[in-house]
Amino acid sequence: MNDTGNVSQAKGTGGADLAAILAASGRKSGRWLRRTLIVLLLIVAGAAAAYVYSRQGASQLSYTTQPAKRGDLTVLVTATGSVQPTEQVDISSELSGTVRDVNVDYNSEVKSGEVLAVLDTNKLEADVKSTRAKLDSAKANVVKANADLESAQSSYERIRNLVQSNVSTQQSLEDARYKLDSAVAAKDINEAAVLSAEADLQLADVNLAKAKIVSPIDGVILTRSVDPGATVAASLSAPVLFVIGGDLRKMELQVDVDEADVGQIAVGQKATFTVDAYPDRSFPAVIKQIRFASETTNNVVTYKAILSVDNPELLLRPGMTATADVTVEAVQNTLMVPNQALRYAPPAAETSRGRGLFGLLRPPRMGPRSGGNQGGEALTGAKRRVWVLKAGKPAPVVIQVGSSDGQFTQVVSGELKENDPLVTDSTEQSK
Repeated sequence: MNDTGNVSQAKGTGGADLAAILAASGRKSGRWLRRTLIVLLLIVAGAAAAYVYSRQGASQLSYTTQPAKRGDLTVLVTATGSVQPTEQVDISSELSGTVRDVNVDYNSEVKSGEVLAVLDTNKLEADVKSTRAKLDSAKANVVKANADLESAQSSYERIRNLVQSNVSTQQSLEDARYKLDSAVAAKDINEAAVLSAEADLQLADVNLAKAKIVSPIDGVILTRSVDPGATVAASLSAPVLFVIGGDLRKMELQVDVDEADVGQIAVGQKATFTVDAYPDRSFPAVIKQIRFASETTNNVVTYKAILSVDNPELLLRPGMTATADVTVEAVQNTLMVPNQALRYAPPAAETSRGRGLFGLLRPPRMGPRSGGNQGGEALTGAKRRVWVLKAGKPAPVVIQVGSSDGQFTQVVSGELKENDPLVTDSTEQSK
């Protein structure tokens, strides 16, 4: 019995020793694996550090700078359009007929009421004579009807007196009454005929007057689409014979403003514009209207803005294409930075020093950043970072930006001073 117990105790002791041996072996393997990984990481870090410092030793950075400066900043909205007369009228003929005379030509200055062209009036004059004769006849019929009425009235009164004296019969009185009523009706009919004839004569006179095509405004003949002898057919639609522009000394510029810019412009803002005919000359204008209706062309939404233009020298002509710059904001004597400075970020190799292993392992990056708001589109009131060159190295300075004209941005606040050299680019040069 004791022998059996000793054997069991021996077996238990042997199992515990085996487990202890295996556990000790596992701990040694784990420590060895961790040590191996640490050694590998140190080797990689050393290689990366050697690579970076070998590049830094073999090359240096050259910085391009522009100074922060003071000046006037003007924010513009650019739009294109065309010059047009303030008033433009299409002149047509309400009558059909043959053109007898044309009294104006292209560029002719005309006054309101001036005769531009005349249609043949032979038929119209004959119509006037005919309707006048009908009117005279109707008036004569009225005179006769009045006489007949007076006669019928007298006859009726006479017969009524005879009936009262028992000299005439009641039938005779009724006949006289009938004739009197007929005379009254005939008088009314003839008076109505006079009114109708007067209306016909008035219409004939109006048509005769319409044979003379006159200008409704003071202006200049822009187009002429008729010559003497031409036939005008106005039965279906009134043909356009002339186009008259208003006083060309006062014109307007119609431009299409992008929907992204329409919120920046307002009535009364000043603008300047150029035309291809005079590329070296700028013309002033003032916004007088911004239309609510939108126009969509190729999925681009624009709004029409109307600018008033003085044209005393008559240099501007209807239809000229123009490019306008509307002044939406003007800031005087403000500190400004070039937008390139807002886009710049130093290479990673310059900013990785002192950042430990991960800074060394980060790949170097050269040149300015781009994309999004960091692409140079300054947001008004936003905090931005620029880099000032100090002791040959770029140092960050945080500023608050204001308005921008696309090239320079206003500095609202910050530790930046006038003439501070702002880094706008950097290039790598070999030693």
